[in-house]
Amino acid sequence: MGNRGMEDLIPLINKLQDAFSSIGQSCNLDLPQIAVVGGQSAGKSSVLENFVGRDFLPRGSGIVTRRPLILQLCFNKAEYAEFLHCKGRKFVDFEEVRAEIEAETDRITGSNKGISAIPINLRVYSPNVLNLTLIDLPGMTKVAVGDQPLDIEHQIRDMLLQFITKESCLILAVTPANQDLANSDALKIAKEVDPQGLRTIGVITKLDLMDEGTDAKDILENKLLPLRRGYIGVVNRSQKDIDGRKDIRAALAAERKFFLSHPGYRHMAERMGTPHLQKQLNQQLTNHIRDTLPGLRSKLQSQVLSLEKEVEEYKNFRPDDPTRKTKALMVQQFGVDFEKRIEGSGDQVDTAELSGGAKINRIFHERFPFELVKIVFDEKELRREISHAIKNVHGVRTGLFTPDLAFEAIVKKQIIKLKEPCIKCIDLVIQELINTVRQCTNKLGSYPRLREETERIVTTYVREREGKTKDQVMLLIDIELSYINTNHEDFIGFHTSQLSTNHSVIRKGWLTINISIMKGGSKEYWFILTAESLSWYKDEEEKEKKYMLPLDNLKLRDVEKGFMSTKHVFGVFNTESSRNVYKDLRQIELACDTQEDVDSWKASFLRAGVYPEKDQDTAPSETFSMDPQLERQVETIRNLVDSYIGIVNKSIRDLMPKTIMHLMINSAKDFIHSELLAYLYSSGDQNSLMEESADQAQRRDEMLRMYHALKEALHIIGDITTTTVTVPVPPPVNDSWMQEASGPRPGPPLNPSPAFGGPPIPSRPGPPPSNAFGSNNHQDPFSAPPLIPSRPARIPPGVPR
Repeated sequence: MGNRGMEDLIPLINKLQDAFSSIGQSCNLDLPQIAVVGGQSAGKSSVLENFVGRDFLPRGSGIVTRRPLILQLCFNKAEYAEFLHCKGRKFVDFEEVRAEIEAETDRITGSNKGISAIPINLRVYSPNVLNLTLIDLPGMTKVAVGDQPLDIEHQIRDMLLQFITKESCLILAVTPANQDLANSDALKIAKEVDPQGLRTIGVITKLDLMDEGTDAKDILENKLLPLRRGYIGVVNRSQKDIDGRKDIRAALAAERKFFLSHPGYRHMAERMGTPHLQKQLNQQLTNHIRDTLPGLRSKLQSQVLSLEKEVEEYKNFRPDDPTRKTKALMVQQFGVDFEKRIEGSGDQVDTAELSGGAKINRIFHERFPFELVKIVFDEKELRREISHAIKNVHGVRTGLFTPDLAFEAIVKKQIIKLKEPCIKCIDLVIQELINTVRQCTNKLGSYPRLREETERIVTTYVREREGKTKDQVMLLIDIELSYINTNHEDFIGFHTSQLSTNHSVIRKGWLTINISIMKGGSKEYWFILTAESLSWYKDEEEKEKKYMLPLDNLKLRDVEKGFMSTKHVFGVFNTESSRNVYKDLRQIELACDTQEDVDSWKASFLRAGVYPEKDQDTAPSETFSMDPQLERQVETIRNLVDSYIGIVNKSIRDLMPKTIMHLMINSAKDFIHSELLAYLYSSGDQNSLMEESADQAQRRDEMLRMYHALKEALHIIGDITTTTVTVPVPPPVNDSWMQEASGPRPGPPLNPSPAFGGPPIPSRPGPPPSNAFGSNNHQDPFSAPPLIPSRPARIPPGVPR
């Protein structure tokens, strides 16, 4: 098999490119190819035409190539061309090929000078070509013309980088000989992406246009501005030749004659010219594909595995199969899928995200309770409302007991706030149900009208049930409002609440009592504040009570922080000036570590009915009550409201999922199983419902084509032996001449010896004769005989044979 097997590689890569291009994706495979880069009018198009032996590329001034052209050359006895976008049409006249390239370019880019990265795929079959795949890219430019955007230079550069950055892409850098090579745009951009020169091949055009008495011998011998893979010179037709329709075969003969007769080039004529370049590119591309085969094989295998499941249902597909054109089967499957997504199932479990029933469950038991908890009560506002309610219930009388009516009024106001999170919960479930319906109709994608109708009918039904469900949930809230059940077993109860509130603990914590050093100094105690008293203990165990201070007639006042003290202080005193607060002290000073602690303790005293002294003068009577008994009643109702709202929340949290499941989700499942089919049969033209979409048919064909292309590629790769004759990459050369343009080059130290063509190092014998790419002509896999059978080893490059 050997080299013959390797000859199958380039056509194989062509097949893969066609398959992937027609699908509109690369399948994540970077296929080996050769990209042709260079400045405008560098001669790129002429080089490609010389390969084919035909005029077929657009000509003109300025930017002519405005879309990448993927040119696949295939050796064949008959000569014709095919475009991927014109399947089945064979172009025998190459003038028509040129016209089609121009027309296809204009279809995407417009008739002026715009560019596009969407490639044109052209395959040329000819007896005059070797198997090659090249990409002709737009020439690099610096000035915008016509309706080109001002950043045309950057657009072209970005397009080139899309291709040549890939490690699988060989770079054919074309530079005209009548331009300073050090300023070559092609070499500069190639160096950026291939700093070690492993993928770059230099081509020098327009050698016949150099000033008289000058030549490019040093460049072509790789002495001046050396490249690792060296340079190959070509002579294209002049513009006059092209306008005069000079035959390319005659041009190739003239090129051959030019190199043989030119005194500077005749000694290397065998490795110059278009036929040699074509042959070397064929060899390099073949070697390159061989090197990338292992990685390509593993990628192909992973792509086949990923397509396997999707292709399985297409393999035995027949569009006219009556068993597939049955709405009943389709709807039955849709109903099964919908139920599985809601109820859960062991097959086809989504591991990426929650969906269907799992998401609805999360809404019921995580999101909805969270929305209930989020109902924030403004504590100050709530206490003010309770205070107003108590006063309004009592009217002109002073109440001795906590009124039931005030409690009910406040509770009802809080229950009404539950309506918003309940409605939000229903909306979230509705959204998830509709998403589930859409996911389940994906399997009906082959029949777009059926899918559309199914979605419409089921979604309309779900929307109808939404109204009924919301009405039912509002009814649940109204039922809660209609009767406040204070005999509920979980309710703390009016009397128990009042009793417990009188002695209930409002706050516990450590405080320091500031007493003068003469009287024992400051000391820290464990304080307990209730609605009736302030007590302090030796420690948190609360076994040894030091003192209990009744709250009647107590007030708070601010105390300035001591000069040496780090603590923050507030004072407690008795409004009856004749009474001491503690022992012989008219005021006790309590100290905290931070001002926040002071403010927090003051708020706790406020709940117990102990106010700052300044509030007595400044606070309006209708806002702050100075009556400790009223404050205790407010505290009692506050505790009762907390208890009762907790009962209502618990009840709503239990009933909401049940109501939604019964009225909406279970009802939707029943509708899909029992009534959906009848609605579909009554929805109009039955035949149109079962028409397969053209997109789906095309996708099926393309998917099968790609699958078979991948399988075939794996089969061919499996048959190919990689024992083809090849040689290692040439050693590195001194390319410091390009370091300024592209920065320091990574890689091994530079080898001062030229890659080829230069004089050998005197201390050791010269290498055997080799061509520009280091492969021996006798070992060439394409068995094309060299024009001159043998030649002696050339010692100094400038000496002709």
